[in-house]
Amino acid sequence: MLSGIFNYDNPFWRFIGKFCDVMILNVLWVLCSIPVVTMGASTTAVYYVTLKLVRDEEGPTIRSFFRSFKENFRQATIIWLIMLAAGSLLGFDLYFFLAIQRTASALRTVMLAVFGGFLMVYLLVLMLVFPLQARFYNPVKRTLFNAFFMSVRHIGHTVGMILMDILLVMAAVFVLPMLQALLFLFGFPLFAFLNSYVIVGIFDRYMPKEGEGRDHPLELLEAGGKEGR
Repeated sequence: MLSGIFNYDNPFWRFIGKFCDVMILNVLWVLCSIPVVTMGASTTAVYYVTLKLVRDEEGPTIRSFFRSFKENFRQATIIWLIMLAAGSLLGFDLYFFLAIQRTASALRTVMLAVFGGFLMVYLLVLMLVFPLQARFYNPVKRTLFNAFFMSVRHIGHTVGMILMDILLVMAAVFVLPMLQALLFLFGFPLFAFLNSYVIVGIFDRYMPKEGEGRDHPLELLEAGGKEGR
């Protein structure tokens, strides 16, 4: 019995090992995101590792992180700058209509509704764009389109991830303050790790099965797997 408990291949220790990897990823993500402009590459590298963890494709965490960081740096940085610019524009619009246009009016209501629609699209794309960059080969434009296409096609899964992330933060802030220590310890990679369980289920639908031809849905994405990377 004791040999089973201390067997590092049993599910319990494998689970603990994955969370240790998540802690390592948090340190790497923070350090590599300090210049801000590199946050896209570091986020992509985090998802590259967490997607493998969820699939039980363990490998050297640090080496895998930096390999993905290097190989995806240029394209992930471009995607990040696009998302950062779009997010900044949305933030300015929200500030304008809430802080400057304080008087209630039909225009203010309509514009806030439009803002809400664009914000939802932004969040949907944001949830999948970096995992897609980590998993598939595509140009920037195609990766952004695929993120929108897949998030809308699997809207229930995508919204579920958004709500899960929000509820976890709210629980840490308002319900269980002890969770704040865990969020500090695991940081963003914890969210990426939890989201990866959902994302893997989505991506599996686009991975070609043995014997399938060009009519496989993956062809719609013009993507090739990064399984060997």
